[in-house]
Amino acid sequence: MMSSEVEWIRLTQFSDFLNPSADFRGCSALHYAVLINDSKLVRLLLEFGADPTIVNERGHRPVMYAKDSSIRDLLAEAESKKAEEVAAKEREERRLQPLENRLRKVIVGQEAAIRTVSAAIRRKENGWYDEDHPLVFLFLGSSGIGKTELAKQVAAYLHKDIKKGFIRIDMSEYQEKHEVSKFIGSPPGYVGHEEGGQLTRALAACPNAVVLFDETEKAHPDVLTALLQLFDEGRLTDGRGTTINCKDAIFIMTSNVGSQVIAEHAQQLRYVSGNDEADIEISRDFKEKVMRPILRRHFLRDEFLGRINEMVYFLPFSTSELTELVNRSLKSWSEKALKRHSLTVTWNREVVDLIVDGYDVYYGARSINYEIERRIISLLALADEQGHLNPGSHVNISVSHKSVKDEAWSSKKSNENLDPTISSPPRIVLNVTDAKGKMNKVLDLTQTTISWA
Repeated sequence: MMSSEVEWIRLTQFSDFLNPSADFRGCSALHYAVLINDSKLVRLLLEFGADPTIVNERGHRPVMYAKDSSIRDLLAEAESKKAEEVAAKEREERRLQPLENRLRKVIVGQEAAIRTVSAAIRRKENGWYDEDHPLVFLFLGSSGIGKTELAKQVAAYLHKDIKKGFIRIDMSEYQEKHEVSKFIGSPPGYVGHEEGGQLTRALAACPNAVVLFDETEKAHPDVLTALLQLFDEGRLTDGRGTTINCKDAIFIMTSNVGSQVIAEHAQQLRYVSGNDEADIEISRDFKEKVMRPILRRHFLRDEFLGRINEMVYFLPFSTSELTELVNRSLKSWSEKALKRHSLTVTWNREVVDLIVDGYDVYYGARSINYEIERRIISLLALADEQGHLNPGSHVNISVSHKSVKDEAWSSKKSNENLDPTISSPPRIVLNVTDAKGKMNKVLDLTQTTISWA
């Protein structure tokens, strides 16, 4: 066969994408059927359930390799049908498992916040929203009470690829006027012009992402001006003049502004109700007369606050919620102990109550985590270092209320300087039983290790 005939066959029967230097990693059978321009094979694969929306490692769907218009039409029809099937499946999943239920599995407490966010997302998902503007939230409240976690869970719910679908920007990095360029990109002639900005690059990759602006009150006013354009128009122009349309994105700002006022008001509401477990909500009167003036002083512009769809208030935890937080954290640590050290760890209610007493309303769940690490995990690490924790051991965590005199007696150690009238505060105790049934008792870090067979 003449070389000209080979060239003619190659041009007429094979896709231009077929060349030795092309990257075909992640291609499906449908990709290859399109590449060899075989419409019968494409139709057959689609009839037997091939997914026309699958992308290869370059992010290309089969239709992007189609040379023949009939194959393109076939794939376009299949993609449309697939999209309808996926939408119907997602609607059914939302009906059977509402977003509220999914969030409650991860978020402790914050019922009002969960209901508010879920209702707004539901409106958007089902087409009952203003398509000319993105959805904008402002999460208000103390540190460590679930603001960031709720944003992450919304992103995980809406996007399969959480790395692209969740954009987190620390606004404390944008406190100076010149840092606006880092946000949206440098103008022509300046260093970094071709790179774009942190926000614009991320939104270009995923225009419908969930974007978290953490600690928004720390940003420079010029950065807030850029955000106002973003919230108002649903688009952002970067330093290169490229406009990114992101009306389908969801923007969540967090702020600690007024957090102390919110916490004290919530505690007062619980006190007035006479029930620490009462399901309280922030009143409209408090929002308008107390919080709005505070927010105006920090964000300066009424039009900025006016573009926020929902201001969501996160409240301090109740006693039962704190108990749940402690148990969740201890369960997580026990799973790590079993996986990393082959140790079984258990605890009783007294331990939980002791940790709950260390709760700081202004630091939220973080204060609980710090208390667990300080009172329990440090003791486990010390016991491990001293050779008391061997693989297969069972560690029961409990609380000791014994006085100093009692502890000295039980350890069979004499100390002439002990004052029998002085009682120690409650202390964490590790009761360790090894695989052979031998028991060791390890007191907290301020005490000598006590062991017996």
